[in-house]
Amino acid sequence: MFKSLLFKSLFITAALACVSSVAVAEETAPVTIVIHGGAGALEPGRYTPAQEAAFEEKLTEALNAGYGVLDEGGSSLDAVVAAIVVMEDSPLFNAGKGAVFTRDGKNELDASIMDGAAKNAGAVAGVTHIKNPIRLARAVMENSEHVMMIGKGAEEFAEQQQLTFVPRSYFKTDARWRAYKDALQQEKEAAAQDRESGLPHDFKYGTVGVVALDSNGDLAAGTSTGGMTLKRFGRVGDAPIIGAGTYADNNSCAVSSTGWGEFFIRWTIARDICAQVEYAGKSIADATDDMIHHRLQDAGGDGGVIVLDPYGNYVMDFNSAGMFRGVRQGDHVEVAIYRDDAPPAE
Repeated sequence: MFKSLLFKSLFITAALACVSSVAVAEETAPVTIVIHGGAGALEPGRYTPAQEAAFEEKLTEALNAGYGVLDEGGSSLDAVVAAIVVMEDSPLFNAGKGAVFTRDGKNELDASIMDGAAKNAGAVAGVTHIKNPIRLARAVMENSEHVMMIGKGAEEFAEQQQLTFVPRSYFKTDARWRAYKDALQQEKEAAAQDRESGLPHDFKYGTVGVVALDSNGDLAAGTSTGGMTLKRFGRVGDAPIIGAGTYADNNSCAVSSTGWGEFFIRWTIARDICAQVEYAGKSIADATDDMIHHRLQDAGGDGGVIVLDPYGNYVMDFNSAGMFRGVRQGDHVEVAIYRDDAPPAE
């Protein structure tokens, strides 16, 4: 009897110790923010040292803006918005101020955001006068009964929410306008020779995104983009599509995607990574590798993702030549552009 009671006592003590250790691990998961500024044909030597420094400086600024929110006890949603706004306000990235041009010489912006705690989400597509589409996506999530709004209707809602409007000229940066003209010329020359345009992949896509983990253990993800250069007919990519470009769930992970949107939509990349983590018990590294380097790549798609789990583990992975990316976790700050700049995961 005594041995039996002793065994039960030891078993209960061990079980409680395990529960306690898990709780401590969850409570002490470090607040973390991971960002990307788009994936693409980012080969070493493409940019001058000064241009590389400008990208790295802006990535660091975005990291610090988001991490500052987390470090003060703010929510992961607030951190995601703070970091994305920095990139939307910069002409360097294809989102907000730096949005690319459609075939008609206009700018159509998309964004989405998701709360991993409540599974709430908001998205907008095809807006043309909103300075920060990520703020509008959040307003859709928090101040409406809907998940997604598009075009003029979305802008009518933005006016009710008293968000900042800008004239179309705000988005006309010299670099994007030159890229637009170059793309038109390449298409014209290709048509004259009866061949495909062969536009570089950077004309296909570009995005910014953020995933964050706050001190309450809540995850959030957000993505914003100007879409594809020369896009037509109201084309919408993966960035505003929940499950393709953005997904967050406290039970698995938070994901923001960047790449050839049609493939990310068809393979629901963001959601599938989270599903593999939750239902197959995979690590975020293994789930990401499966989706990016096997399923997506085998289908002919390219791009990348940033992924963060509730324990502070993160992945920054891609099958393209490079991806603007960065992470801040405690004193560890890392930004990178090219494939060999730094390890993709921790």
